[in-house]
Amino acid sequence: METLRREAAGQGAPDDLLTLDDWGLLAAIETIRDGRPTRAALLLAGTPTAISRHVPMHLWTHVRMSSPTEYSERMDGHDAVLVALVRILDRIMADNPIETVPRGPYHNEYRTYPEIALREAVLNALCPRCYRTGSPVLIEQRADGITTSSPGGFVGGVTEDNILHHRPVTRNHCLVGALAKLRLVNRTRLGVRRMYRAMLIEGKEPPRIHDMGDSVSVAFRRSPIVRAIRWFVADELGKRIVHSVDELLVLRHLRAEWAADAPTVARLCQRSAGEAREVLSRMELDRGYLDRGGAGRGSYWTLKRELRERLSESGQRGFLDAAHAARDRIVSILAHRADNDLGPLANRDLRRITGLDRVQVVRLLKRLREAGHVRIEGRGRGAGYVYSGGA
Repeated sequence: METLRREAAGQGAPDDLLTLDDWGLLAAIETIRDGRPTRAALLLAGTPTAISRHVPMHLWTHVRMSSPTEYSERMDGHDAVLVALVRILDRIMADNPIETVPRGPYHNEYRTYPEIALREAVLNALCPRCYRTGSPVLIEQRADGITTSSPGGFVGGVTEDNILHHRPVTRNHCLVGALAKLRLVNRTRLGVRRMYRAMLIEGKEPPRIHDMGDSVSVAFRRSPIVRAIRWFVADELGKRIVHSVDELLVLRHLRAEWAADAPTVARLCQRSAGEAREVLSRMELDRGYLDRGGAGRGSYWTLKRELRERLSESGQRGFLDAAHAARDRIVSILAHRADNDLGPLANRDLRRITGLDRVQVVRLLKRLREAGHVRIEGRGRGAGYVYSGGA
């Protein structure tokens, strides 16, 4: 109960709730019914002995892998949910290296895996799990990543492709309702978005969430912080600009892929095409981050040149070799448009994409035409370029 109070206080739970005696607190969060504790009360406040006797399926396992098939350390537990959360996080954080990133007079420290993302992943594995199976909640810590697995697949229409914005659904209503009253979980799917945002603001790959039928896994890949992105997010926050997960996903995509259209962003952000256009328009008109090219179905968006340069990282190939980067961008975008029957792009569109002038684009396209990668359609002002082969 003290662990429960401490964790809830850390998340801003009301004082008048936390100052109740143990039985009063459990009753206030509706885990006592007809004077008797529910299974949710047991999962929140029971001893390991009581839990293993009455809810034997409630089991967690943390393994530290030394190879793909061997582990060097393992711990299992029947602890109450919040105690399990603390114990698991303690074990993970013991092997979660710190990277020191200097900026001016400051030396900022960042964990390889942001603690807030790990906390949400572990809590989301412990709470909505299926108790019809004896499989444990499994946390696998490897040299290249961390994966949490929770027994039971998605329910209520949630899928891998809509989890970011789907209405929240849970199996264990009493348990999740109690944790929501304590502000330890959120009923509006914010936990998933928090995981995404914690990784994205550091330039890292967002978690990969998979429904494997009998379990749901959340995988974090180990990667270094991208300083240019972290500083950009911090500087914008100083201007009171808070980026949504959608915006962070678009920025990450455009930093790597150079251009995006509404269907691409819709898939990326798990939005409808109309919602994706709203995101892109907001980033173009309100934020001033993007340039728009094309028209109608053929519209596409690119990072403004100054922002593209700002988000570059020392040693990143695309920014060290501008000509080669421009070539890659043109071929990639024209190939995408060919795959989606979006038609040709004019010289002015390609200038906007590459940041090159008219003559430079003409010369580059001439080389691509000679290599058989693009061809020209139309004449004069109506001329446009289309993809014609691999590059």
